[in-house]
Amino acid sequence: MTGARALLESRPWVWSFFGALIVWLLTVAVVRGHGGIETLAIAVQLATFYVIVGIGQMLVIAAGPGNIDLSIPGVMTLAGYLAMGAMGGANPWLVPGLLLGVCVGLGTGIANVVLIQAFSIPPMIGTLASGFIAESMATAYSSGSTAKPSPGLAWFTTLQVSDVPVLALVFIAVTAVVAVLVRRSVFGRSVLAVGQNPRAAYLAGLKVGRTLAGAYLISAVLASIAGVLLAAYSGGASLDMGSDYLLMSIAVVVLGGTSVSGGEATAAGLWGAATLLELVVTMLNVMQVRAGLRYVVTGCIIIAVLAAGKQRQA
Repeated sequence: MTGARALLESRPWVWSFFGALIVWLLTVAVVRGHGGIETLAIAVQLATFYVIVGIGQMLVIAAGPGNIDLSIPGVMTLAGYLAMGAMGGANPWLVPGLLLGVCVGLGTGIANVVLIQAFSIPPMIGTLASGFIAESMATAYSSGSTAKPSPGLAWFTTLQVSDVPVLALVFIAVTAVVAVLVRRSVFGRSVLAVGQNPRAAYLAGLKVGRTLAGAYLISAVLASIAGVLLAAYSGGASLDMGSDYLLMSIAVVVLGGTSVSGGEATAAGLWGAATLLELVVTMLNVMQVRAGLRYVVTGCIIIAVLAAGKQRQA
C-alpha cells in the first residue's frame, strides 16, 4: 500500500491508466464479455485523436498560468474540410491535401501568436477569436464542398494489426519522442522554465516570447493534423467534428498529470487520460445513458482531479 501511494505521489498520471482499466472491466461486465477487446481497440483508436491535440495543449498549458489554446476545434474543422476538399477522394492529391491542412494550423498558430504577443490580447480571448474565424471559414466552405478523403489515408487511419490500431502505435512513438524532448531539449526545458517563472526565465537569458510562440505554433499544427486524420477516419469532414475537443484537449492534459499552474508536463499520462475518457463515453453508450450526461461525468472527473491536486500541493 505504501509503495502504491508513493508511486501515485511521484507519478500522479499513473492513476489514469488504472482508471481506464477499471472502466474497461466495468464495460466488459455490462456487455457480459462480448467484444471486450474490440471495445478497447476502438477506444484507443478514438483516444489517439485526443492525444494528438493533447500534446500541443500540454505544451501551451505547461508554459504557465493563463496560457491555453481554444482555437483547436476551429482549426480541426477547417483543416479537415480543406484537406478533404483538396484530396477529392483521390490518392494523387493526398500530399497536397495534407500540406494544405497543416498550413491551416500554421496560419492559425501565427495568428494566435500575433494576437497574444503583438496586441497583448489574453490567450483565452485571442485563441477563441481565431478559432471562431476558422470555424466560420469552414462553415462558408462546407456549403459547396464534397469533402472526401483519399482512399490511402482513409485506409491508414483505420488500419489495425492484431486488433491494435496502427495510428495509435505511430502516435505512441510520437508521444515518447515528445516526452524525451520536453526533458532533454532546449525548447522543452525552456517551456518548463517559463511555466515555472517567466521573469526568472527571462533573467536567465531564455527567449520567453519565442518559447511561447513555439508552443502555440505546435499546438495549432497538431490540431490541424488531428483534424485531417479524424476527417479521413470518419469518411469526410463535418461542422461538428471538432466540438468535443475544446473540452477534451484540456481534460486529457489535466487528467494526464500536467500541472495547470505551469512548469510541469507529462506526456505519458495523455494516453491514460484519453483512453479513460473515451471508455467512460463508451460505457455510458453501452448503458444507453443520454449523450448529454457524458459531459457531466467528464466535468465531475476534472473537478475531482483538480481538487485532489490542490490537496496534494497543500
